[in-house]
Amino acid sequence: MAVTTCHIAAPPAAVFATLSDGWLYSNWVVGTSHMRAVEPDWPAAGSRLFHASGAWPLVFRDETQVERCEPDRLLVLTAKGRPYGEARVTVTLTPAGGGTAVRLEEEPVAGPASLLPRAITDPVIHRRNIESLARLTALAERRVTPP
Repeated sequence: MAVTTCHIAAPPAAVFATLSDGWLYSNWVVGTSHMRAVEPDWPAAGSRLFHASGAWPLVFRDETQVERCEPDRLLVLTAKGRPYGEARVTVTLTPAGGGTAVRLEEEPVAGPASLLPRAITDPVIHRRNIESLARLTALAERRVTPP
């Protein structure tokens, strides 16, 4: 399982508000190109959002479903990302240092990526998630200038 962490200079409620806006998903998740639809009860357990990855004409249409949601604290997702498969993604938010400590865990659970050794997949996922968390940070902090 790839684990990536960061500190966001915003309270857990602000970070969770960003995660709760399904239309922002493609803004912070590296690999998604655009949103196609978001169910109205996102991020309630069982709700889904629909996204795409790739560049035209090779666009893959996928979805992400919420497994578990604890507002301002935890979001567990099953993310489909063709052609690689499915991953379980856990985002944990903890108050820390006047902001939020974010822990992002991702593990391939189905498809081709789940068959590869973790020594291969974890470093690639970790590197991608460093950028994903940098994007989430910018959105949650509502930055007005770059760092």
